[in-house]
Amino acid sequence: MATAVTTTDFSKAPINAKFSAEQKLKLLTEMVRIRRFETESLRQYNSGKIGGFLHLYNGQESVVTGCVSLMGDDDHLITAYRNHGHALAVGMTMNECMAELYGKATGCSKGKGGSMHFFAPDKNYWGGHGIVAGQTPLGLGLAYALKYKGIKGAALCFMGDGAVNQGCFYESLNMASLFKIPVIYIIENNGYSMGTSLARSSAFKGCLAERAEGFDMAWGKCNGSDVYEVRATVQDAMDRAYNESKPTLLEISTYRYYGHSVADSKHTTGYRQKEEIESYKQHHDPIQLFKRRLIEEGALTEEQYEQIDEAAKAEAAASAQFADESPIPGVESITQDVYFEVDRQTEAGRTGRHFFHD
Repeated sequence: MATAVTTTDFSKAPINAKFSAEQKLKLLTEMVRIRRFETESLRQYNSGKIGGFLHLYNGQESVVTGCVSLMGDDDHLITAYRNHGHALAVGMTMNECMAELYGKATGCSKGKGGSMHFFAPDKNYWGGHGIVAGQTPLGLGLAYALKYKGIKGAALCFMGDGAVNQGCFYESLNMASLFKIPVIYIIENNGYSMGTSLARSSAFKGCLAERAEGFDMAWGKCNGSDVYEVRATVQDAMDRAYNESKPTLLEISTYRYYGHSVADSKHTTGYRQKEEIESYKQHHDPIQLFKRRLIEEGALTEEQYEQIDEAAKAEAAASAQFADESPIPGVESITQDVYFEVDRQTEAGRTGRHFFHD
């Protein structure tokens, strides 16, 4: 039950045909901002300012920006640990994100989450999760809440191709289809589960999204380097969620330029060749492809692009300075923001009784 837009020129798909030049430039700007933030993050990691894991999104920018450009006030987003791009796309600031990477008190999770755990509930952004596929039942829950409350919306739940073989994901698919939950599962297939190629990690016939057929669920696949195609494909799924309260499983092909994490020192050797990475950058880079498309459309000039790029670069550098100058969390904060009920002194927090009473 695959679904697809019939035209090969996705700029003419209905959702893109009414996309204004201003909106297109905003979309390109967001993609460039994500790229520059990640590049600055890598620089600060290599200088010793950032520790732990750092999962970079370079090369995948068109996926989340295309999806978020379709979201309304009642739509929600949840993702895995490669979550910096998603955070910036929904409107989080570079300052709060970079400070979190530094482990500073001014970070979005007050320095306690690090690279994998960005959150912004005020923007309907629910993380940032470090457990592979752990976000998939949570995305189901977000969508269930919408249906339960009678709200017309959808929950977009992102994951990598390595998450599709986890048991909780299949439990979520079953429940989503059985109860007609408006969740959209989006597989960002960058070809590698950590350091293992898709062919060696997953058994499949045509594509990963086709597994949805076993759950009587609509599915689709698209090219993630074409932001127009991303928008057209995801819009179909959002219409299904809004109008039919039905789920969709989408597979968006993409590519990451760096290793699974920066700690993965074999991102150019061992499990893939440097030539493979360079070929993708040259022929499939989503920012360069969209830039050239907008120039052809007359919506962008080289000079405008340079201004966008320089502004993003300056913003990223300023966020690193902000993070560097921010305070580290105080000792007293170690017990704060652990339990919602305790922090807010609810009855459950005061008594320790959450569900049962005498």
